[in-house]
Amino acid sequence: MNPTASQPDIRDQLLLRLAESRSITDELFRIVRTDALYDRPIPERHRIVFYIGHLEAFDWNLIAGHALGLGAAHKELDRLFAFGIDPVDGGLPRDSPSDWPRLSEIGAYNLRVREGIDDILKSHSQASASHWQYPREVILNVAIEHRLMHAETLAYMLHQLSPDRKIPPRGYQPVDTRSRLPIASRMIDIPAGLATLGIPRAGDVFGWDNEFEEHSVEVPAFAISSHKITNGDFLRFVREGGYDDRRFWSAADWAWIDKQRIAHPHLWFNRQDQWFYRSMFEEVELPLDWPVYVSHAEAAAFARFTGQSLPTEAQFHRAAYGTPKGPEEMEPAYPWGDAPPDAGRGNFDFERWDPVAVGSYPDGRSAFGLEEPLGNGWEWTASPFAPYPGFQPFPFYRGYSADFFDGKHFVVKGASPRTAAPMLRRSFRNWFQPHYPFVYASFRCVSN
Repeated sequence: MNPTASQPDIRDQLLLRLAESRSITDELFRIVRTDALYDRPIPERHRIVFYIGHLEAFDWNLIAGHALGLGAAHKELDRLFAFGIDPVDGGLPRDSPSDWPRLSEIGAYNLRVREGIDDILKSHSQASASHWQYPREVILNVAIEHRLMHAETLAYMLHQLSPDRKIPPRGYQPVDTRSRLPIASRMIDIPAGLATLGIPRAGDVFGWDNEFEEHSVEVPAFAISSHKITNGDFLRFVREGGYDDRRFWSAADWAWIDKQRIAHPHLWFNRQDQWFYRSMFEEVELPLDWPVYVSHAEAAAFARFTGQSLPTEAQFHRAAYGTPKGPEEMEPAYPWGDAPPDAGRGNFDFERWDPVAVGSYPDGRSAFGLEEPLGNGWEWTASPFAPYPGFQPFPFYRGYSADFFDGKHFVVKGASPRTAAPMLRRSFRNWFQPHYPFVYASFRCVSN
């Protein structure tokens, strides 16, 4: 195939994906009532209004600024909306709503930026790959996936708003919390073998800088939970005083729950001795067969309570992508094989706003029998977020990963209901602080 003949097709595909990602985030902001757009649902994060401008500012700064060396769209707003925050030492932002521009001003800025970006990308002169300081396809994939990542992080941020501050989207169906028969969760024996982490740099597959370089890890035999830990499983930990017993907590984790007076997962609440759950748009009786969403600290404490531990990144990968046939068979692209993701494989790609009962997607099972390794909730690992051998930061976004190689963040693998399809690739890594309870993350336990 003539490579030059395929370039317009690649560009057109990326333009279509960028437009689709914009539609997803636009729809997300529409579920917030106008008088709530200056709220700060998570104390450690910016107000919602920041993110309305951030997505467009990021695109302009990345594409027009770093890649093409063009001027500012709006010098002050380009800078104001450039970076989010991730405080790790307890410091919280102290701005007030009046410190932020009016919605009309942000809307005008966003329109100007989108039209400018679209003009650039549709222009035959500027869109030519030879004009870009960095590979055009990489830059556009970064812009698209950055926006899709925010579609997820914004979802769990907006989850913290009370239902009266949100408007369910058209066609929204109330959650079904009817419990099925109890899931027969079991421990799966995973034989010793190799886990091939990352992707090779020599290739045309997109990945973030922390996904490179491909390397193999020898993983000793272990056993892992067939299903994610459920609300029902975790309820036993709560009822038996797990939050009051410091034996199950590291010193730092115990200090955190003691200071914050944490006594249950953050989406749970108790009313007249009955447990309830805050779904995105409703409050319902605690769904015992849904995966529990907790912080890394809570997940690790539960694992100790059971006499087990959290899996490492390599153990999760081995269980999710390894095969009983051994190293002579290549690991598949997805846990179920090489077929692309679809709605029958898991609860992901914005199909739902909330979890569903574990075990609902047998077609997403891995070769070793791991149920739903993709979807229905990220999965905490015991591995601190760290570079792979041969790591090289993106020259146009040097801090994307490197700023978080600090021993204070842990890798999560898998996907949640609000994880976009491109991030379902085998090599994708996510990471969060251990005392961050808002992410849609569950876990499994392992015994060695």
